[in-house]
Amino acid sequence: MTAAMKTLEEDFHQQKRSCFVLGASGETGRVLLKELLQRKLFSKVTLIGRRKLDFQDQADDTVVQEVVDFEKLEDFSAAFQGHDVGYCCLGTTRAKVGADGFVRVDHDYVLKSAELAKAGGCSQFHLESSRGADKSSSFLYLQTKGQVEADIEALGFDRFSIYRPGVLLVDRQESRPAEYVARQFFRAFSSLCPSMSVPIEAVAAAMVSNTLLQPENRTEILENKAIAALGKHTEKLASAADN
Repeated sequence: MTAAMKTLEEDFHQQKRSCFVLGASGETGRVLLKELLQRKLFSKVTLIGRRKLDFQDQADDTVVQEVVDFEKLEDFSAAFQGHDVGYCCLGTTRAKVGADGFVRVDHDYVLKSAELAKAGGCSQFHLESSRGADKSSSFLYLQTKGQVEADIEALGFDRFSIYRPGVLLVDRQESRPAEYVARQFFRAFSSLCPSMSVPIEAVAAAMVSNTLLQPENRTEILENKAIAALGKHTEKLASAADN
């Protein structure tokens, strides 16, 4: 790892900040949590979700778990208090819960969580969104992603970072044949179409590394190419440090 990045990590760690993660049971959330714990940036990492996660032999004393009912988040506002940074990887699919359920999770739950975090003193909010997110889109998925981006921006966080990855290159635990075929295609041709896909590890690494950097504006959007570049750079630094 370069001296500059290492210094940034050490300085950040010394500030003894805390963060929370929404969606730690999902694909990106699991990898993001692993990245956070490996790099030891935060003195406290709170996982906010429907149920407690079982880490088996990978328990970490910096991790706290808060179980909430997303339909009654106001009753669990204490879970969102006292955090410096928030990471949101919460999401579902229309195929699993229907159109209304998708909007409820990917917009309503996410926005309400952001509102409670802002009220609880959180200054940074990092949101995993999607390539093509646009509140004016005629496609429900992209429209919902774009709308929640706009609504969270309106909350006025000191820093709001939006990550718009393309096709996530990951072997999902869930069985989705069509997605599996698409991922294998993009994995094979990822070097030829870098704006279309990205390894999930790169997304997580980019979200953590970007937390250490100073943005030019309060709201920033990292498109797929920027995510891949920052994630790949972080991976190279980590490999160099191990050697």
